[in-house]
Amino acid sequence: QVQLVESGGGLVQAGGSLGLSCSASGSIFGIGAMAWYRQAPGKQRDVVATITSGGTSSYADSVKGRFTISRDNAKNTVYLQMDSLKPEDTAAYYCNADAFPSPAQARARRYYNYWGQGTQVTVSS
Repeated sequence: QVQLVESGGGLVQAGGSLGLSCSASGSIFGIGAMAWYRQAPGKQRDVVATITSGGTSSYADSVKGRFTISRDNAKNTVYLQMDSLKPEDTAAYYCNADAFPSPAQARARRYYNYWGQGTQVTVSS
């Protein structure tokens, strides 16, 4: 089994910064793409940023130029640096990753998809 654990959420004023991290642990035989999603109350969960195992990143238009996703493959960890935060960034942020949970799955190149439990980010105006 693979577990994703996020940390770093909290309360910040508009214009401020926060950094999130997500570490994967458990039975891991390789990690592919990793991503951050967010979900505000009453809204659907949307992708914020993604990063491939090779380090290629992409962002939602709403966060381009303000958020930066990065990863440390040696630590099985993905990060999200959030700058110039706005009240509309308030949401629960979820880590997502494709991982091989066994050698057999790795040989078959068959990823399983995993979610973290979420961490709350609140931006006050």
